[in-house]
Amino acid sequence: MHELVFGNMDAARLAWLTSAIVALALYATWRRRQSLAALADGALQPVVLPGASTTSETLRFLSGAAAFVLLVAALTDPRLGSKAVEIQRRSADIMFVLDTSRSMLAQDASPSRLEREKQFTMDAIDRLAGDRVGLVDFAGVATLRSPLTLNYGAVKGQVKDLTIKQSYQGGSDLSQALRLAVESFPSERAGGRAIIVLSDGEDLAMEEHETSPVEEAGTAWSDHGIRVITVGLGDEAQGARIPVGARYLVHDGQEVWTKMDGSLLREMALSADGSFIPAGTAQVDLGAIVRDLLADLDRVDRGVSSVQYAQPRFQWPAAAALVFLLVQSMIPSPGRRERFS
Repeated sequence: MHELVFGNMDAARLAWLTSAIVALALYATWRRRQSLAALADGALQPVVLPGASTTSETLRFLSGAAAFVLLVAALTDPRLGSKAVEIQRRSADIMFVLDTSRSMLAQDASPSRLEREKQFTMDAIDRLAGDRVGLVDFAGVATLRSPLTLNYGAVKGQVKDLTIKQSYQGGSDLSQALRLAVESFPSERAGGRAIIVLSDGEDLAMEEHETSPVEEAGTAWSDHGIRVITVGLGDEAQGARIPVGARYLVHDGQEVWTKMDGSLLREMALSADGSFIPAGTAQVDLGAIVRDLLADLDRVDRGVSSVQYAQPRFQWPAAAALVFLLVQSMIPSPGRRERFS
């Protein structure tokens, strides 16, 4: 049994506008009939007001309303049935590295840095058609959440489920996260490879380790040919406090303020032939930016696979809407009378 799905449910919001227009038109029709009834009763209306035909007015209104509803339905991109298409897979390997340390609870990037990086990551995954993607998250320790895969739904599900890590080590360890991401790529160099780091750049564990995130990024590029792109989240000037329940995080009697460390993230990108994206607290189209930055990566053939595409059916309601508009155009407007010579 085929399932009806919609590719653009945002257009359904126009249903509110449709309801408002229909309600206004019905009210106007009712008021007009009330006014006609006040001037003359039903039998005398054609004599006193020969051009006041409520029947044609009603038919025009119903035709126009039906056309508008059908156009809204077409804009929702209805899809019914599916078609199998054989495609040649050409892809690069992209590993996303997401910061889940406590500083990502800061709300300078609304609703929080964590939620913003999750949104950015899912948007970017949607733009990487054909590329294999994986996921690492890190705080005091790093964890491989998803190995490289073409199953975007599974990776996005892992992204949605990410929460702040309560690590006994505290802080965040960018160096360890980069090493784990590098180790998660296949040993053979087949196609272009890149790591995309989303973080506020506060590497509080950096002093406890032998190598810095900048050195790890440089090694990823020089030894493994892996490009590193960094995305900075949070306010770099003033910063923000870290909410803990109804209060804010306190250390040594003082509220803790966290700022994006853009300089660290920039150096990491420069050392690995990458780019630094200072998203800060703004909404950016990270998917489009990442797609453009990775456009020159080498992509290799990974065989032929069958993909099921939902069949678009927007033509059906669009055609029906056109029919109703044509019908409306053929109905005489109220008050218009034929002239005979």
